[in-house]
Amino acid sequence: MTGSAIVRKTWQGRWALVTGASAGIGEALAVELAAAGVNLVITARRKDRLDALQARLSSTYKIDVRVLVSDLEDPAAPQQIFDATEGQGTIIDLLVNNAGFGSYGEFASRELDRHLAMVQVNCSAVLHLTHLFLNKMNERRRGHVLIVASTAAFQPVAYISAYSATKAFDRFLAEALAEEERPYGVRVSALCPGPTESEFFALAGEREHRGPKRQQASVVARRGLEGLARGKAWVIPYLGGRAQTFIQRLAPRSFVNAAAARMFRPQDSKQ
Repeated sequence: MTGSAIVRKTWQGRWALVTGASAGIGEALAVELAAAGVNLVITARRKDRLDALQARLSSTYKIDVRVLVSDLEDPAAPQQIFDATEGQGTIIDLLVNNAGFGSYGEFASRELDRHLAMVQVNCSAVLHLTHLFLNKMNERRRGHVLIVASTAAFQPVAYISAYSATKAFDRFLAEALAEEERPYGVRVSALCPGPTESEFFALAGEREHRGPKRQQASVVARRGLEGLARGKAWVIPYLGGRAQTFIQRLAPRSFVNAAAARMFRPQDSKQ
């Protein structure tokens, strides 16, 4: 069965909620689901981008697309999203926790508010949304949750230290819930992309990405949804990332941490 076929078979005609849908992987996930006949609730901070995506998807595919403008830096936002969907009778069969951001550079030199906002969006909002929607999914004995983590979740990464820590939280949460939720017929998966074509590096403050070629967001989205539909607890959508995480298990931790620091050290670092 092809990827598009399994996505269509799993969610066609149902409702999916995608956070951070205005760009990058979130937008690609929304497009992939729309192409499979899945109705969408798309959320992000930028209304203009959401409106443009809604117009494009609803005119191209015969689906319903609803826009919810929401800033997950606000601790009240998850409950507001839930109230506007499940609270209004819209049954969400697929929750995609995609919204998130990073910060590049020496930890101590970054603004504290930036770090705290990252923890709120990448961790607290993910936990809050997942808890709200899982309770309904458990009652219905069906549902899926995709949490977008990162290959940075497999080891500490200096110079994106807070980001890698938040993504380790996301990955651990998803993998643990994948086991907890099996008796309820609910599937949970962590999507762990590597460098991807998106706004991530610009927003994180990294002017030039050094390292592997960036993967297309559409490929990341398709492989993540395929893996979730097949019941995988985590998905690394590219071969190099899978090889890297395997090798890291065999290498001394100090070596892995030092190698990551060398890869991400800013060119103007005093160290």
